[in-house]
Amino acid sequence: MVKIKICGLKRYQDIDYVNELKVDYAGFVFAKSPRRVDLQHAERLIARLDKGIRKVGVFVNQSREFIKEACSALGLDVVQLHGDETPDEVAAYAVYGVEMWKAIRVKGEDGLVRAGEYRVDGILLDAAVQGRYGGTGQTFDWGLLEGVSFNSKLILAGGLNSHNVCSAIARVKPYAVDVSSGVETGGFKDYKKMKEFVERVRSFEKHNR
Repeated sequence: MVKIKICGLKRYQDIDYVNELKVDYAGFVFAKSPRRVDLQHAERLIARLDKGIRKVGVFVNQSREFIKEACSALGLDVVQLHGDETPDEVAAYAVYGVEMWKAIRVKGEDGLVRAGEYRVDGILLDAAVQGRYGGTGQTFDWGLLEGVSFNSKLILAGGLNSHNVCSAIARVKPYAVDVSSGVETGGFKDYKKMKEFVERVRSFEKHNR
């Protein structure tokens, strides 16, 4: 069963939406972004989150001290590193006792080679856009993944929405799909789009097991 992560949650109603839809992962962005939340607000949001939904903290080139504080204060289940961290730097986070996902921005085959250098629980593949670390709403060439395997769970991100997610799952066969801007209207999470996205994924899974 393909897991669903909805990222960039920042309002109480966003939490109510994911609780109702029973997604698998809820993402909270702590890096500079229109979707950024601080630790205090994230704590209030997480207090409202269904206990069955796993909490993902998204960080971009932030200090180990800050990430450690976030893990401790929020009880994060997953740390998603979306910056320029080296394999050695990522390995140092293993002591935190949470799942580690490393985001790789894919433009060509070089990105896939780089992904293989990391020893993490999950590799998240996103579109490479100059000057941006994620949340661009753009896809990359999924054909690059044909015949490619990873030692980690594959999380597919980048430009997913209810119209293309089933094609993405069919081609890539990821462990999970990650959506943010694809379920937004005017920069805010849209319940109707979220519901349609979740229903499309689950319907596809049901009929293609």
